[in-house]
Amino acid sequence: MIKFILFRFVWLILFSLFVQIISYSESGFKNAPRPVDGIPDGVWQASILRKDGIQIRFNFETRDSAGKKILYVMNGKERLLVDHILQRQDSVFIEMPFFDSRFALRLSGANELDGNWIKNYGHRQVVTPFRAVFNDPQRFPVMHNPLFNVSGRWSAWFDESDGRMEAVGEFKQTGSRVTGTFLTTTGDYRFLEGVVDGDTLRLSTFDGGHAYYFTAKINGPGKISGGMFYAGATSKESWMAEKNQHAALPDEYSLTRLKDPQHPRLDFKFRSIFGPVVSINDNAFKNKVVIVQIMGSWCPNCMDESRFFSDYYKKNHHRGVDIIALAYERTTNFEESKKSLASFVDRFKITYPVLVTGVAVNDSLRTEKTLPQINKIMAFPTTIFIDKKGFVRKIDTGFNGPGTGDHYEIFKKEFSALVDGLLKE
Repeated sequence: MIKFILFRFVWLILFSLFVQIISYSESGFKNAPRPVDGIPDGVWQASILRKDGIQIRFNFETRDSAGKKILYVMNGKERLLVDHILQRQDSVFIEMPFFDSRFALRLSGANELDGNWIKNYGHRQVVTPFRAVFNDPQRFPVMHNPLFNVSGRWSAWFDESDGRMEAVGEFKQTGSRVTGTFLTTTGDYRFLEGVVDGDTLRLSTFDGGHAYYFTAKINGPGKISGGMFYAGATSKESWMAEKNQHAALPDEYSLTRLKDPQHPRLDFKFRSIFGPVVSINDNAFKNKVVIVQIMGSWCPNCMDESRFFSDYYKKNHHRGVDIIALAYERTTNFEESKKSLASFVDRFKITYPVLVTGVAVNDSLRTEKTLPQINKIMAFPTTIFIDKKGFVRKIDTGFNGPGTGDHYEIFKKEFSALVDGLLKE
Protein backbone atom coordinates (compact mmCIF):
# COMPACT_ATOMS: atom_id res chain seq x y z
CA MET A 1 0.00 0.00 0.00
CA ILE A 2 2.83 2.39 0.87
CA LYS A 3 4.58 1.62 -2.42
CA PHE A 4 1.38 2.37 -4.32
CA ILE A 5 0.97 5.73 -2.56
CA LEU A 6 4.60 6.65 -3.30
CA PHE A 7 4.18 5.65 -6.95
CA ARG A 8 1.08 7.87 -7.30
CA PHE A 9 2.89 10.76 -5.61
CA VAL A 10 5.88 10.54 -7.95
CA TRP A 11 3.58 10.13 -10.96
CA LEU A 12 1.63 13.28 -10.01
CA ILE A 13 4.85 15.32 -9.66
CA LEU A 14 6.13 14.15 -13.06
CA PHE A 15 2.77 14.83 -14.69
CA SER A 16 2.68 18.33 -13.19
CA LEU A 17 6.16 19.08 -14.53
CA PHE A 18 5.17 17.76 -17.95
CA VAL A 19 2.11 20.05 -18.03
CA GLN A 20 4.27 23.05 -17.07
CA ILE A 21 6.79 22.25 -19.81
CA ILE A 22 4.04 21.94 -22.42
CA SER A 23 2.47 25.19 -21.21
CA TYR A 24 5.84 26.98 -21.31
CA SER A 25 6.57 25.66 -24.78
CA GLU A 26 3.31 27.11 -26.07
CA SER A 27 3.37 30.50 -24.42
CA GLY A 28 6.69 31.14 -22.70
CA PHE A 29 9.44 30.12 -25.09
CA LYS A 30 9.15 33.35 -27.05
CA ASN A 31 10.20 35.19 -23.89
CA ALA A 32 12.94 32.77 -22.92
CA PRO A 33 16.62 33.82 -23.21
CA ARG A 34 18.08 33.22 -26.64
CA PRO A 35 21.65 33.23 -27.88
CA VAL A 36 22.81 36.79 -28.58
CA ASP A 37 23.02 37.62 -32.28
CA GLY A 38 26.40 38.46 -33.77
CA ILE A 39 27.88 41.94 -33.89
CA PRO A 40 26.07 43.84 -36.66
CA ASP A 41 27.91 45.42 -39.59
CA GLY A 42 28.11 49.20 -39.61
CA VAL A 43 29.60 52.27 -37.99
CA TRP A 44 29.79 52.69 -34.21
CA GLN A 45 30.37 55.71 -31.99
CA ALA A 46 32.86 54.68 -29.30
CA SER A 47 33.69 56.43 -26.02
CA ILE A 48 36.52 55.87 -23.56
CA LEU A 49 35.05 56.97 -20.23
CA ARG A 50 37.51 58.73 -17.92
CA LYS A 51 36.89 59.11 -14.18
CA ASP A 52 36.83 62.90 -14.55
CA GLY A 53 33.77 62.63 -16.82
CA ILE A 54 35.66 63.31 -20.05
CA GLN A 55 34.78 61.04 -22.96
CA ILE A 56 37.42 60.38 -25.61
CA ARG A 57 35.43 59.53 -28.71
CA PHE A 58 36.24 57.79 -31.96
CA ASN A 59 34.46 55.73 -34.59
CA PHE A 60 34.91 52.21 -35.88
CA GLU A 61 33.24 50.15 -38.56
CA THR A 62 32.44 46.43 -38.21
CA ARG A 63 32.37 44.11 -41.23
CA ASP A 64 32.22 40.45 -42.16
CA SER A 65 35.27 39.23 -44.05
CA ALA A 66 35.99 35.68 -45.18
CA GLY A 67 33.61 34.26 -42.60
CA LYS A 68 34.86 36.23 -39.63
CA LYS A 69 34.20 39.59 -38.02
CA ILE A 70 36.71 42.42 -38.41
CA LEU A 71 36.64 46.13 -37.66
CA TYR A 72 38.37 49.28 -38.82
CA VAL A 73 39.22 52.08 -36.37
CA MET A 74 38.49 55.35 -38.20
CA ASN A 75 40.55 58.52 -37.77
CA GLY A 76 40.52 60.98 -40.64
CA LYS A 77 41.82 59.13 -43.71
CA GLU A 78 43.20 56.23 -41.66
CA ARG A 79 41.48 52.86 -41.43
CA LEU A 80 43.25 50.70 -38.84
CA LEU A 81 42.43 47.01 -39.33
CA VAL A 82 41.59 44.92 -36.25
CA ASP A 83 41.05 41.27 -37.15
CA HIS A 84 41.20 39.43 -33.82
CA ILE A 85 37.62 39.50 -32.51
CA LEU A 86 36.06 36.69 -30.45
CA GLN A 87 32.40 36.47 -29.41
CA ARG A 88 30.99 34.03 -26.87
CA GLN A 89 27.28 34.52 -26.29
CA ASP A 90 27.03 38.18 -25.25
CA SER A 91 30.75 38.53 -24.42
CA VAL A 92 33.01 40.18 -27.00
CA PHE A 93 36.82 40.21 -26.81
CA ILE A 94 38.80 42.48 -29.15
CA GLU A 95 42.58 42.16 -29.30
CA MET A 96 44.33 45.19 -30.79
CA PRO A 97 47.07 44.37 -33.31
CA PHE A 98 49.78 46.12 -31.29
CA PHE A 99 50.34 48.40 -28.28
CA ASP A 100 49.44 45.48 -25.95
CA SER A 101 45.81 46.50 -25.43
CA ARG A 102 42.42 44.83 -25.72
CA PHE A 103 38.72 45.26 -25.03
CA ALA A 104 36.55 43.00 -22.85
CA LEU A 105 32.93 43.88 -23.66
CA ARG A 106 29.31 42.79 -23.37
CA LEU A 107 26.94 43.09 -26.33
CA SER A 108 23.53 44.43 -25.25
CA GLY A 109 21.05 43.36 -27.91
CA ALA A 110 22.65 44.44 -31.16
CA ASN A 111 23.02 48.14 -30.45
CA GLU A 112 25.50 48.67 -27.64
CA LEU A 113 28.84 47.38 -26.39
CA ASP A 114 29.83 48.02 -22.77
CA GLY A 115 32.91 47.00 -20.87
CA ASN A 116 36.55 47.95 -20.48
CA TRP A 117 39.57 49.00 -22.48
CA ILE A 118 42.56 47.21 -20.95
CA LYS A 119 46.03 48.63 -21.61
CA ASN A 120 49.29 47.10 -20.41
CA TYR A 121 52.27 49.28 -19.54
CA GLY A 122 54.95 46.70 -18.88
CA HIS A 123 54.03 45.20 -15.49
CA ARG A 124 51.27 47.78 -14.91
CA GLN A 125 47.74 47.44 -16.26
CA VAL A 126 45.22 50.27 -16.70
CA VAL A 127 41.52 49.45 -17.05
CA THR A 128 39.20 52.18 -18.36
CA PRO A 129 35.41 51.90 -18.92
CA PHE A 130 34.28 51.85 -22.53
CA ARG A 131 30.99 52.12 -24.40
CA ALA A 132 30.06 51.95 -28.10
CA VAL A 133 26.71 52.64 -29.77
CA PHE A 134 25.78 51.05 -33.09
CA ASN A 135 24.69 52.94 -36.20
CA ASP A 136 25.97 56.31 -34.98
CA PRO A 137 28.60 57.71 -37.37
CA GLN A 138 28.71 61.03 -35.52
CA ARG A 139 31.98 61.53 -33.65
CA PHE A 140 30.87 64.64 -31.76
CA PRO A 141 27.42 66.26 -31.75
CA VAL A 142 27.21 69.53 -33.69
CA MET A 143 24.61 71.85 -32.17
CA HIS A 144 25.62 75.10 -33.90
CA ASN A 145 26.94 76.21 -37.24
CA PRO A 146 30.71 76.88 -37.14
CA LEU A 147 31.53 80.51 -36.40
CA PHE A 148 35.12 80.18 -37.65
CA ASN A 149 37.23 78.14 -40.03
CA VAL A 150 40.45 76.77 -38.50
CA SER A 151 42.00 75.59 -41.76
CA GLY A 152 45.70 76.44 -42.00
CA ARG A 153 48.86 76.48 -39.91
CA TRP A 154 49.00 77.40 -36.22
CA SER A 155 51.72 78.01 -33.64
CA ALA A 156 50.68 76.04 -30.57
CA TRP A 157 51.95 75.72 -26.99
CA PHE A 158 51.27 72.90 -24.54
CA ASP A 159 51.89 73.35 -20.81
CA GLU A 160 53.59 70.15 -19.68
CA SER A 161 54.72 69.24 -16.18
CA ASP A 162 58.35 70.03 -17.05
CA GLY A 163 57.73 73.20 -19.04
CA ARG A 164 56.11 74.54 -22.17
CA MET A 165 56.27 72.51 -25.39
CA GLU A 166 56.02 74.16 -28.79
CA ALA A 167 54.03 72.54 -31.57
CA VAL A 168 52.62 73.34 -34.99
CA GLY A 169 48.96 72.68 -35.74
CA GLU A 170 47.89 71.79 -39.27
CA PHE A 171 44.11 71.68 -39.84
CA LYS A 172 41.66 71.38 -42.71
CA GLN A 173 38.01 72.26 -42.16
CA THR A 174 35.07 71.46 -44.46
CA GLY A 175 31.77 72.64 -43.04
CA SER A 176 31.87 71.59 -39.40
CA ARG A 177 34.27 68.67 -39.93
CA VAL A 178 37.96 69.12 -39.11
CA THR A 179 40.95 66.87 -39.76
CA GLY A 180 44.64 67.47 -39.12
CA THR A 181 47.35 66.98 -36.54
CA PHE A 182 49.92 68.64 -34.27
CA LEU A 183 53.59 68.41 -35.20
CA THR A 184 56.23 68.46 -32.45
CA THR A 185 60.01 68.02 -32.34
CA THR A 186 59.47 64.40 -31.28
CA GLY A 187 56.85 63.51 -33.88
CA ASP A 188 53.21 64.17 -34.68
CA TYR A 189 49.88 63.26 -33.06
CA ARG A 190 48.89 61.25 -36.14
CA PHE A 191 45.36 61.44 -37.61
CA LEU A 192 43.07 63.77 -35.65
CA GLU A 193 39.41 64.16 -36.54
CA GLY A 194 36.64 66.29 -35.07
CA VAL A 195 34.37 69.29 -35.44
CA VAL A 196 33.93 73.00 -34.95
CA ASP A 197 30.66 73.47 -33.06
CA GLY A 198 29.90 77.20 -32.91
CA ASP A 199 33.11 78.57 -31.38
CA THR A 200 34.28 75.23 -29.91
CA LEU A 201 36.94 72.98 -31.43
CA ARG A 202 36.92 69.25 -30.65
CA LEU A 203 39.47 66.75 -32.02
CA SER A 204 40.26 63.18 -31.09
CA THR A 205 42.07 60.01 -32.15
CA PHE A 206 42.49 56.40 -31.05
CA ASP A 207 44.99 53.87 -32.41
CA GLY A 208 44.63 50.99 -29.97
CA GLY A 209 47.22 52.21 -27.52
CA HIS A 210 46.73 55.97 -27.42
CA ALA A 211 43.49 57.86 -26.83
CA TYR A 212 43.68 61.66 -27.31
CA TYR A 213 41.04 64.39 -27.05
CA PHE A 214 41.67 68.10 -27.70
CA THR A 215 39.12 70.79 -26.98
CA ALA A 216 39.35 74.61 -27.00
CA LYS A 217 37.56 77.89 -27.71
CA ILE A 218 38.15 79.74 -30.98
CA ASN A 219 38.51 83.45 -30.25
CA GLY A 220 38.15 84.96 -33.69
CA PRO A 221 39.83 83.88 -36.92
CA GLY A 222 43.35 83.75 -35.52
CA LYS A 223 43.36 82.69 -31.88
CA ILE A 224 42.54 79.53 -29.91
CA SER A 225 42.49 79.69 -26.12
CA GLY A 226 41.48 77.74 -23.03
CA GLY A 227 42.48 74.47 -24.66
CA MET A 228 42.68 71.15 -22.83
CA PHE A 229 44.43 68.04 -24.05
CA TYR A 230 43.27 64.76 -22.48
CA ALA A 231 45.32 61.58 -23.00
CA GLY A 232 44.44 58.09 -21.84
CA ALA A 233 42.78 57.46 -18.50
CA THR A 234 44.10 60.40 -16.46
CA SER A 235 46.58 62.70 -18.23
CA LYS A 236 45.65 66.28 -19.15
CA GLU A 237 47.44 69.47 -20.24
CA SER A 238 46.36 72.97 -21.19
CA TRP A 239 47.14 74.43 -24.61
CA MET A 240 46.63 77.47 -26.81
CA ALA A 241 47.40 78.48 -30.39
CA GLU A 242 47.71 81.42 -32.76
CA LYS A 243 47.35 81.26 -36.51
CA ASN A 244 50.73 81.57 -38.19
CA GLN A 245 51.35 80.41 -41.75
CA HIS A 246 55.11 80.59 -41.06
CA ALA A 247 55.04 78.49 -37.89
CA ALA A 248 58.04 76.14 -37.77
CA LEU A 249 59.84 73.75 -35.44
CA PRO A 250 63.59 73.48 -34.80
CA ASP A 251 65.58 71.51 -37.38
CA GLU A 252 65.07 67.84 -36.50
CA TYR A 253 68.64 67.07 -37.59
CA SER A 254 70.11 69.36 -34.91
CA LEU A 255 68.53 67.89 -31.76
CA THR A 256 70.43 64.60 -31.42
CA ARG A 257 74.12 64.48 -32.33
CA LEU A 258 77.39 62.64 -31.87
CA LYS A 259 79.28 63.38 -28.67
CA ASP A 260 82.61 63.33 -30.49
CA PRO A 261 82.45 64.14 -34.23
CA GLN A 262 86.05 62.94 -34.50
CA HIS A 263 84.84 59.40 -33.76
CA PRO A 264 81.68 59.09 -35.86
CA ARG A 265 81.04 55.35 -35.44
CA LEU A 266 78.39 53.52 -33.45
CA ASP A 267 79.22 50.36 -31.54
CA PHE A 268 76.35 48.14 -30.42
CA LYS A 269 75.40 44.46 -30.22
CA PHE A 270 71.96 43.20 -29.18
CA ARG A 271 69.86 40.07 -29.47
CA SER A 272 67.40 39.90 -32.35
CA ILE A 273 63.80 38.79 -31.85
CA PHE A 274 64.45 36.46 -34.78
CA GLY A 275 67.17 34.64 -32.82
CA PRO A 276 70.82 35.66 -33.32
CA VAL A 277 72.85 38.46 -31.77
CA VAL A 278 73.42 41.26 -34.28
CA SER A 279 76.19 43.86 -34.22
CA ILE A 280 76.62 46.99 -36.31
CA ASN A 281 80.15 45.71 -36.89
CA ASP A 282 79.00 42.47 -38.55
CA ASN A 283 80.35 41.80 -42.04
CA ALA A 284 76.79 41.85 -43.37
CA PHE A 285 76.72 45.65 -42.97
CA LYS A 286 80.15 46.50 -44.37
CA ASN A 287 80.12 48.76 -47.43
CA LYS A 288 76.38 49.25 -46.96
CA VAL A 289 74.28 52.31 -46.22
CA VAL A 290 72.75 51.43 -42.84
CA ILE A 291 69.71 53.10 -41.29
CA VAL A 292 69.39 52.59 -37.53
CA GLN A 293 65.81 52.97 -36.31
CA ILE A 294 65.42 53.77 -32.60
CA MET A 295 61.89 52.63 -31.80
CA GLY A 296 59.45 50.80 -29.52
CA SER A 297 56.30 48.77 -30.08
CA TRP A 298 54.42 51.19 -27.78
CA CYS A 299 55.26 54.24 -29.95
CA PRO A 300 52.56 55.56 -32.35
CA ASN A 301 54.97 57.38 -34.69
CA CYS A 302 57.14 54.24 -34.80
CA MET A 303 54.14 52.48 -36.28
CA ASP A 304 53.99 54.91 -39.21
CA GLU A 305 57.75 54.91 -39.66
CA SER A 306 57.95 51.11 -39.57
CA ARG A 307 55.28 50.85 -42.25
CA PHE A 308 57.35 53.18 -44.44
CA PHE A 309 60.69 51.49 -43.63
CA SER A 310 59.31 47.99 -44.26
CA ASP A 311 58.19 48.94 -47.76
CA TYR A 312 61.37 50.92 -48.48
CA TYR A 313 63.62 48.06 -47.35
CA LYS A 314 61.91 45.53 -49.61
CA LYS A 315 62.32 47.82 -52.61
CA ASN A 316 65.88 49.02 -51.92
CA HIS A 317 67.72 46.33 -49.98
CA HIS A 318 69.22 44.98 -53.22
CA ARG A 319 70.82 48.40 -53.81
CA GLY A 320 72.97 48.06 -50.69
CA VAL A 321 70.60 49.55 -48.08
CA ASP A 322 70.18 47.89 -44.67
CA ILE A 323 67.92 48.82 -41.75
CA ILE A 324 68.42 47.81 -38.12
CA ALA A 325 65.75 48.54 -35.51
CA LEU A 326 66.78 49.03 -31.87
CA ALA A 327 63.75 48.47 -29.63
CA TYR A 328 63.31 50.06 -26.21
CA GLU A 329 60.31 48.41 -24.59
CA ARG A 330 58.44 49.00 -21.34
CA THR A 331 60.14 46.01 -19.73
CA THR A 332 63.70 44.67 -19.50
CA ASN A 333 62.45 41.08 -19.85
CA PHE A 334 63.48 39.74 -23.26
CA GLU A 335 60.56 37.33 -23.71
CA GLU A 336 57.97 39.96 -22.82
CA SER A 337 59.61 42.45 -25.16
CA LYS A 338 59.78 39.84 -27.91
CA LYS A 339 56.06 39.11 -27.54
CA SER A 340 55.14 42.79 -27.90
CA LEU A 341 57.46 43.26 -30.86
CA ALA A 342 56.38 40.07 -32.63
CA SER A 343 52.84 41.32 -33.30
CA PHE A 344 54.25 44.68 -34.35
CA VAL A 345 56.68 43.03 -36.79
CA ASP A 346 53.96 40.75 -38.15
CA ARG A 347 51.48 43.57 -38.77
CA PHE A 348 53.95 45.69 -40.74
CA LYS A 349 55.67 42.71 -42.39
CA ILE A 350 59.10 43.84 -41.17
CA THR A 351 61.92 41.72 -42.59
CA TYR A 352 64.93 43.73 -41.40
CA PRO A 353 66.56 42.90 -38.01
CA VAL A 354 64.69 44.07 -34.90
CA LEU A 355 66.97 44.03 -31.85
CA VAL A 356 65.90 44.11 -28.21
CA THR A 357 68.18 46.48 -26.30
CA GLY A 358 67.06 45.12 -22.93
CA VAL A 359 66.82 48.68 -21.59
CA ALA A 360 63.41 50.05 -20.65
CA VAL A 361 62.23 53.17 -22.43
CA ASN A 362 61.77 54.99 -19.10
CA ASP A 363 65.36 54.32 -18.00
CA SER A 364 67.03 57.71 -17.58
CA LEU A 365 70.36 56.12 -18.61
CA ARG A 366 68.99 54.46 -21.75
CA THR A 367 71.38 56.39 -24.02
CA GLU A 368 74.50 55.73 -21.94
CA LYS A 369 73.64 52.01 -21.67
CA THR A 370 72.99 51.43 -25.36
CA LEU A 371 74.35 54.19 -27.61
CA PRO A 372 76.90 56.16 -25.57
CA GLN A 373 78.32 57.67 -28.77
CA ILE A 374 75.36 60.09 -29.08
CA ASN A 375 74.32 62.86 -26.71
CA LYS A 376 70.74 61.81 -25.96
CA ILE A 377 67.85 59.77 -27.29
CA MET A 378 65.30 62.57 -27.20
CA ALA A 379 62.46 61.04 -29.18
CA PHE A 380 60.95 57.85 -30.51
CA PRO A 381 61.50 57.26 -33.31
CA THR A 382 64.97 58.61 -33.99
CA THR A 383 66.77 57.67 -37.21
CA ILE A 384 70.55 57.42 -37.64
CA PHE A 385 72.05 57.37 -41.15
CA ILE A 386 75.38 55.56 -41.54
CA ASP A 387 77.44 55.74 -44.75
CA LYS A 388 79.30 52.91 -46.49
CA LYS A 389 82.45 53.64 -44.44
CA GLY A 390 80.52 53.09 -41.20
CA PHE A 391 80.41 56.78 -40.28
CA VAL A 392 77.33 58.46 -38.81
CA ARG A 393 76.28 61.14 -41.28
CA LYS A 394 72.94 62.39 -39.95
CA ILE A 395 70.60 61.86 -37.01
CA ASP A 396 66.91 62.67 -37.49
CA THR A 397 64.79 63.19 -34.38
CA GLY A 398 61.08 62.36 -34.56
CA PHE A 399 58.98 61.49 -37.58
CA ASN A 400 56.39 63.30 -39.71
CA GLY A 401 53.92 60.56 -40.60
CA PRO A 402 51.06 60.34 -43.11
CA GLY A 403 48.79 62.29 -40.77
CA THR A 404 50.87 65.41 -41.50
CA GLY A 405 49.91 65.52 -45.19
CA ASP A 406 52.43 67.55 -47.21
CA HIS A 407 55.07 67.19 -44.49
CA TYR A 408 55.03 63.42 -44.97
CA GLU A 409 55.49 63.79 -48.71
CA ILE A 410 58.42 66.16 -48.11
CA PHE A 411 59.94 63.68 -45.65
CA LYS A 412 59.78 60.83 -48.19
CA LYS A 413 61.50 62.91 -50.86
CA GLU A 414 64.24 64.11 -48.47
CA PHE A 415 64.76 60.59 -47.11
CA SER A 416 65.14 59.08 -50.58
CA ALA A 417 67.50 61.87 -51.69
CA LEU A 418 69.70 61.42 -48.61
CA VAL A 419 69.99 57.64 -49.02
CA ASP A 420 70.55 57.94 -52.77
CA GLY A 421 73.37 60.39 -52.12
CA LEU A 422 75.04 58.03 -49.63
CA LEU A 423 74.74 55.13 -52.05
CA LYS A 424 76.54 57.10 -54.76
CA GLU A 425 79.55 57.86 -52.58
